[in-house]
Parts: sequence; C-alpha cells; structure tokens
Amino acid sequence: MKKEFLLVFFLFWAVQLFAQNQPRFSTAGFYELPNTGREVYSMNLAWRFIKGDVSGTPYAVDFDDSYWEVVSVPHGLEYLPLDASGCANYQGVAWYRKRFTPDERLKGKQLFIHFEAIMGKSEVYVNGKLLKEYYGGYLPVVVDVTNILKWDEENIIAVKADNSDDPLYPVGKAQNMLDFTYFGGIYRDCWLIAHNDVFITNANYEDEVAGGGLFVSYANVSEKSADINLKAHVRNNSMKGENLTVFFELKGRQGGIVKQASKKISVGKGKASYAISSMRINSPRLWSPDDPYLYDLDIMVKDRQGKVIDGYRQRVGIRSIEFKKIDGLWINGKPYEGKLMGTNRHQDFAVLGNALPNSMQWRDAKKLRDAGLKVIRTHYVIDPAFMDACDELGLFALVEVPGWQFWNKEPIFGERVYSDIRNMIRIHRNHASLFFWEPILNETHYPEEFAKKALEICEEEYPYPYSIAACDHGAAGDHYYSLLLRPIESKLRTDKTYFIREWGDNVDDWNAQNSDSRVARGWGEVPMLLQAEHYAKPFYLKDYPILCYETICNKPNQIVGACFWHSFDHQRGYHADPFYGGIMDAFRQPKTSYYMFMAQRSPEKSDLIADSGPMIYIAHELTPFSPEDVTVYSNCDEVRLTVFKGGKKYSYKKDPSHRGMPSPIITFENVFHFMEWKAMARAGKQDDAYLLAEGLIDGEVVVSHKRYPSGQADHISLRLDNEQVPLKADGSDVVTVIAEIVDKRGMVKRLNNSVIRFEIEGEGRLLGDVSTGNNPCEVTWGTAPVLVQSTTASGKIKIIASIQNPGQARPLEGVLEFESVPNEQREIFSQKEWNFSGLSRSFVDTSVNKSDLERENERLRKELNQLKVKEVEKQQTLFGVGIND
Repeated sequence: MKKEFLLVFFLFWAVQLFAQNQPRFSTAGFYELPNTGREVYSMNLAWRFIKGDVSGTPYAVDFDDSYWEVVSVPHGLEYLPLDASGCANYQGVAWYRKRFTPDERLKGKQLFIHFEAIMGKSEVYVNGKLLKEYYGGYLPVVVDVTNILKWDEENIIAVKADNSDDPLYPVGKAQNMLDFTYFGGIYRDCWLIAHNDVFITNANYEDEVAGGGLFVSYANVSEKSADINLKAHVRNNSMKGENLTVFFELKGRQGGIVKQASKKISVGKGKASYAISSMRINSPRLWSPDDPYLYDLDIMVKDRQGKVIDGYRQRVGIRSIEFKKIDGLWINGKPYEGKLMGTNRHQDFAVLGNALPNSMQWRDAKKLRDAGLKVIRTHYVIDPAFMDACDELGLFALVEVPGWQFWNKEPIFGERVYSDIRNMIRIHRNHASLFFWEPILNETHYPEEFAKKALEICEEEYPYPYSIAACDHGAAGDHYYSLLLRPIESKLRTDKTYFIREWGDNVDDWNAQNSDSRVARGWGEVPMLLQAEHYAKPFYLKDYPILCYETICNKPNQIVGACFWHSFDHQRGYHADPFYGGIMDAFRQPKTSYYMFMAQRSPEKSDLIADSGPMIYIAHELTPFSPEDVTVYSNCDEVRLTVFKGGKKYSYKKDPSHRGMPSPIITFENVFHFMEWKAMARAGKQDDAYLLAEGLIDGEVVVSHKRYPSGQADHISLRLDNEQVPLKADGSDVVTVIAEIVDKRGMVKRLNNSVIRFEIEGEGRLLGDVSTGNNPCEVTWGTAPVLVQSTTASGKIKIIASIQNPGQARPLEGVLEFESVPNEQREIFSQKEWNFSGLSRSFVDTSVNKSDLERENERLRKELNQLKVKEVEKQQTLFGVGIND
C-alpha cells in the first residue's frame, strides 16, 4: 500500500511539474480564470473552405457549401512549395463557413467572436447578416453576436477573406514589390468569448483612448519597491444599474498572494466605468531578459452580494525601461551592460505560410532565445502567442506597425495606419516583453506630419512611464523622437539614443542579391561557415568595414543594441529567391551561424531559461571536402581541442581585455588533413579518429563536444523538433519531425542525395505532398523534415521514413513513435462536419505501409548486405587497392 501511495504521489507531482513547464497561451488577450462566469471556446475546428470567389450569396444560411473542403484554423489557404517566393502563393478571395449549435448554458450570456487575425480585407457574416468589414491583416477582428445567435438550431458564420493587393490600407504595397508575402486566410486562432451582462471589456473592441479592457502600467520601479497602476474598464449590459467591487490579486510563481487591491464603482444600465487602483510591491522580483519572472494578476468583478460575476488572469512582469541618451539603456534602474542583441522575424514557416499554431510560435521564440538573442523586431503586430512566449522566455519585442517602403497620399490610408498604431498598443501594452513601439512605416518616405501624429498617438494610448516610440534616423520628423533607429555613427546627436534595427545583410546589388550572408542550408559546410564569419567578424573588415557583431559591440553606449537581418529563411514577393540569410532555414533547422550566435550568450545558468549556460560546438563535418582549419564556437573561458584519441592537443584562451563580441570565433588552423583520417580508418582505428572539444571555466571542464567522420549510411533516424512542447490533439496543432540519414554511431551523413518517403499511422496526418516537394522529400544536408498535424483524439502516432526506391545496400527505414496529448480547451464545432472531413479519425496511409513481416525481412536483408560489404572491404584490403592513393 505504501509503495502504491508513493507511486501515486510521484505521478501527481510529475504531472504538476509537467504542467508548470509547458507554455501557457492567452485567449483573446487574457487567461481564463475558473468560476468567474467567463468562458472561452475555440472555434478553430470544422470550417468549410473554398479558394476563389463564389457566385450567389455564400454568406446566406441556406447556401449549399457541401462541395467545399473542410479545414481547421489557423489556415493559410494552401500548402506551399518549399521555395514559394516570387508571388507563388495565391492572392484573391477565399470563403469560409462554419456551422455550430451553441450550448443552452450560454443562453443569456454576452457572446463575442474574436478572430486574432484575418489576412487582408475581410467581411464577417453571422446567420446571413454582415457584422463587420475590416481592412488589415495583423490585428483582431471582434464581433458581438449576443443578439443574433439562434438557440436549439444551427448557426452559420461566413467569412470572406481577400489577400489581394490594395493600396488603401497598410501594408499597402503590392506583393510583387514586397519583401515578404500576403499569405492569406483565417491564419490565427478564432475564439468565442462568453461572459455575464456585467463584464471587463475588450480594449480593441471598445476603441477607448488609453482605455478599454485592463491596462497595467508601472512607476517608481526599483529592487526595493515598485508601483503597479491598474485600470479596468467594466461595462454593464444588464437591465439595471450595478454597484460593483473590482478586485485585483497579484500572485507569485508558486501561486501565493503577493498583494491585493480593490475599487468600488457604480455602473449604470447600458453604461461603462473605470475601476482605477494601484499596488505598491516591496522587494519585487523584476522582469528582465536574464530573469523573466512573471506574476499572475487576477482581476475579478463582484456584485453587491460579493459574488464573482466576471474575471480573468493577466501575466505581468514588473520592469522599467529607460533610454538615457549618451548613457544608453537602463533596465530596472540600472545601466545595461553590453549591447542588447536580437534579430528580425517574419512569421512565415515552410509549407504552412503564416498559419502557425501557438505551439510553433512558442518554438520560434524558444529557438531564438536559446541562440542567445534578447530582442525581436516583429515588422507587424505579431501573434499573441509569440508575445506570450517572449514574456516567459525573456525576449524583448519591438512591436511595429505594418508597412514597408510605401505611402499613399489618400487620407484613408493614413487614417488606417493611425488606427493600426492605436490597436497594436491596445493589444500588446500589458506585456512584460514590450521593448518599444515602432509606429512609423519601415523604410518609407512619409510626410513629416505623419511622424508627429504617430508619436502623439503613442503618447495618448500609453500616457505612463517606461513606454517609448522610435523613428528611423534621418526620416522625416525624426527630431520629434528621443529614440532613433539605424544610426550613422559620425552623426550621432547627444540628445538621442539609438538602436540598430537591421544589420548583417551584404548584397552586391538589389537585383542579383549575391551575398556571403545569404546561404541556403543545403549549400553545405563552407558557405555556412562563411555566413557565420560574415555575421561575426568578416575577414575583409579592415578594407571594407561593415556592421557585424564585432563592430556593433565596439560602438558607444548611446547605441544600445541591434537586430540582425534575419532569423529564419523566408519567402518574398518581389524576388524570385527566398531570403536565405537566416541562421535557421524555413523549417527552423539551424545553420552553422546559429551556433556562432549561441556562443555569444552568457555562460551563466538561469533557473528560468532552460537551455542557458555554457556551450561548445565543433563547426566541422570531417568530410573529404571540409577545410583544414577547424572552427569551434564556445562561450567558455578556455577551449581545448583533441585530434584523435591520444593525439595532438590544441588550446585557446579568451583575451579578457577584448572589447568586441563576447566570444570571438575560435579557429584552430591547419588541423584537419583527410589523408591522416584515411590512414586511421585503414588501420582499423575508426573509434580513435575523432575531434573532441572541451570548454573550461575557471580551469574546470564544464561542457564538451565530440565528432566522428560519418561512416556508411546505416539507417534513418527520426526525431521530434518540438522544444519539449507536446503535440496537442486539437485538430490544428502541428509539429516538425526531422529525418536524418545516419551511420551506426548516429553521425549524420551530410553528403547524401537520397529521397525520403514518409508514412503515418495513428492520431495524426502529414502536411504537404508531392506538389509542395515535402513528401517524398529530398534529403538536404543530411536531413529531411515533415510536418505532422494532430487529430482531435489524443493517442499514439507512428511515423515511418523510408528511402524511395530502396535497394538491398541502402538504409531501409526509420520509425518514430510518440503520443499527442489531450486538448483541454473547450471547442465549438459541428461534429457532423468534422466527421465528414475525415480529419477527426485515426489516419493510416495503407497505400504505402508495410507489414511487420516485410519490415523484418528487410532488416534481415540489410544485415546480410552489411556482411557482404565487410567481405568486399576485406578483399580490397588484401589486394592493396588504394593503399598508396
């Protein structure tokens, strides 16, 4: 009995620990709080969809959509080919329709449908009635459906989405002249929010200057104390006036109450009022990129009897941000040491376009934080889930209004930009990760009055400390701003602070765009090494100085940080080539430069940053074509390199007086000679033929990395690229599976031209096919990725990867089994529609699956073939073939 109790106890705490370590995502801008009368339902499942316009009235209740496809959202109109630049994506009208019957429990509730984003021009109809027309692709579209839904019968939501070019709203520029793409559709989450007649409003819906919803700001922040200012907008849609009390509870990471506050308000029938309060927190744990500590702020509205009638949770981080001219950046009352280094990010992903589920938003942020980056420039209002991830992982976010090299003199264009500025502040103003606003249009010749008005809007919408807006240096109206972007060092003004918004790209011209920074992962070892060197400190720095990590670190304090261009390879509209300058490819597989950036992070371990601490990476593949010099990236004080077991040893120590990048590239010259490795192999000493790099701090080895040359391709190894975030069985979630051609040791066979076919069994389905080049998939630099989407049932998923057209001497296949986890989010959808789609059931691709007997026979044939290879090798050795070659 005691053992059983201990087992149950252990499992309970294991589940709690697992839950704590999983990312949490907001819904429509808040976190649901039980027993408050407010409920959140996902509306992502079972939408009918058709690409192209439709004759008749596709918004009508009785319209026949039976021939339309059934999809789940986030949805991006189509699956894209691996290279989808040059306007390969669809632009135009698409229609969505959703059937659902609301639960009787929701009758009498206030009901809002909240689309996190619909790309382009959109129209939202409910039961045949047009409720909303919206222009823009990056902000919420919210409609009140309280009085239009029908009970005990089916309701119809119809959405027209049009991602075609239109110069009358931002971005405005035609896609064939744009450096990114207008991937279309309902490409972010859709929610139904239900609450009582008295409720905390939604800031984007209410359209109140510096108001609506919940506004959290800070003042007098220090390690000793901090003031939290609280402002909640409460609406009363009941039939009578209400005397209410609004409660605020601040809770620590472990759930204990840190501070409470309350405010009594009276709200008349059909009216709204603000509850304004504050808290002083003694000895607060302050949020920063190196210590991203979050509090839970629970807000509850109680009636005169003390009953909670509405409420939700916000996650907040107490911090201050100040830009002090020549004294640079101050965080939490202290000067920030060094430069705050980050990257730019476009939101598209291979195959999916922009339609990334929340888990993939999180993984993007996690990979960037693991690379040592601390600030992300977003280029438009990003998915709320990405901001949630930035809050928790310690990434500052530079939030930008959508725009690029385009201004329209038509007044409606400017008015819509101003509206976007207001709403981007309203949706992201409470995030700890907010660094500063970029309200001006990127690289655009706009009139000076626009720059002045944009700044005024920022100050109106956030009239509290620690909020700042930035403008391009040298742009019209930049004198209004205290923070300027992309400085020219010789013309720095003493009354300004500067941030470098883009660096690292280096093209010969803007047509051919040849560059040593733009390197596709499949181009191999030497090009990727050159890209990493270019970002760090290129060899031509003295003769042709450019902005790189080294030169940025040597700039004065007045230049506080920089975002390099760009984190991921991404598709573009105006150019035929994708942008290949990312430190990861479009599937988020790292290039060599990723590890160079990782080496710049601090070697100190953080309890809130999982993969922080010392690192070391040998950037050498030991192939016949690899360079003689061996490059190592590490953030340790000292690095030792051993060549062969018991062989030569080399060492490197950092120069403590170096003022440049924290960890210069370490190059051990003239170390690798293929003929020496060949001699070791011929002597049967393959186990002794390796490179071993060891990182030392204070004389102690704290991390190491060992590399062997890859041998004969032995099998396909499969792994989940999920950053420990499991696949959720919600019908929309997606995870990447990476297939690698490996030898018996597990070393990846980089030089390989195989083609891999993927199969799937269980509760998942493969995304992409022959048309996208994703299944079967050509092996690129030793790997082949595939995307797996969940069904609505949690359970086992088996992925089988096999070589297309296998022969007896080729690796046969690899198998990966994993499980999706249950979806705890409530869903509203038509089960009949979802069943019709076939996406709700376990999926088995029986056309290509092999039986267990077939697989066992192939395994035996493979073992027999390996014996034959050894026999051939022995015979070649006896006859002396190649000994003196």
